[in-house]
Amino acid sequence: MRESDEQQPDFDKSIPMRMIRPSALVRREENSGAAPRGRIGKGGLLHQTGWHLVLSVISVCFAIPLLWMLSSALKENREIFTVPVQWLPETLRWENFAAVLSYPGFPFLRFFSNSLFYAGLVTVGTVISCALVGYGFARLRFPGRDILFGITLSTMMVPYVVTFIPTFLLFKRLGVLGTYIPLIAPAFFAEAFFIFLMRQFFRGLPRELDDAARVDGAGEFRIFWQIMLPLVKPALVVMAVFTFVWTWHEFFRPLIYLSDPDQFPLSLGLFSFRGRRLTEWHLMMAAATLMTAPLVILFAFAQKYFIQGMKMFGLKG
Repeated sequence: MRESDEQQPDFDKSIPMRMIRPSALVRREENSGAAPRGRIGKGGLLHQTGWHLVLSVISVCFAIPLLWMLSSALKENREIFTVPVQWLPETLRWENFAAVLSYPGFPFLRFFSNSLFYAGLVTVGTVISCALVGYGFARLRFPGRDILFGITLSTMMVPYVVTFIPTFLLFKRLGVLGTYIPLIAPAFFAEAFFIFLMRQFFRGLPRELDDAARVDGAGEFRIFWQIMLPLVKPALVVMAVFTFVWTWHEFFRPLIYLSDPDQFPLSLGLFSFRGRRLTEWHLMMAAATLMTAPLVILFAFAQKYFIQGMKMFGLKG
């Protein structure tokens, strides 16, 4: 029998040849001794079990301080530093949280609203500015683009303390010390790390989307706002979560730029609470728990997009 008369792999003849992948023409016989796909061997199972055990131990190490803080927030002051550590309080003192909210000289709700205002505006400014700049570096063509991007990345190697004094003097000459302007305004001028992150995401989108939109008469801003931005939603969530968490815990810059206690964010107010009441650690832990709760809630709602964005960034990086 001639080679041309050999039996060919059967496939749907209605499908054009150009749409058939080369893998469809490969012979279907498989080695009968090979392990079925999807089944994990003993070595792979032991490897995965070992990694899960290691990650579980690391997770417990990170969770212990949080559990101790929550446990201390529900104890009396005398129970906190007992040896050995008493993880479960004798009586759950939920009134500690109420005492923090109504403690004289410690306006917790004011500090909380200040932190929400501060972190919220910084997050909005960072997301908008970094998305715009990252889109420009990724999708627009202009002379010196790569050089400007390299200069932008190089700013990440400059320590913050090097630029702090010139920045402080600039805001002093502008007469905005003692306000939130020095804390919020820089967020609207983008951050190098997040510019890099957004550029990587935008570069991964097909160029055909831009071209098709331009053929339909869409302008550059409309392409960015209505077409590109929804496609990088996971990246926006990652950027927003990181920025909000970093700003929520920020201590140094509010300490330098703010002088009115009524403007203090929660991080600064919590420090002043500790400085005046060194012995009331149960109330200190209750206040710290209330400060941490919004971050836990934020991550719970943004977990899906956050994990998806981290995976996509890892693949594109």
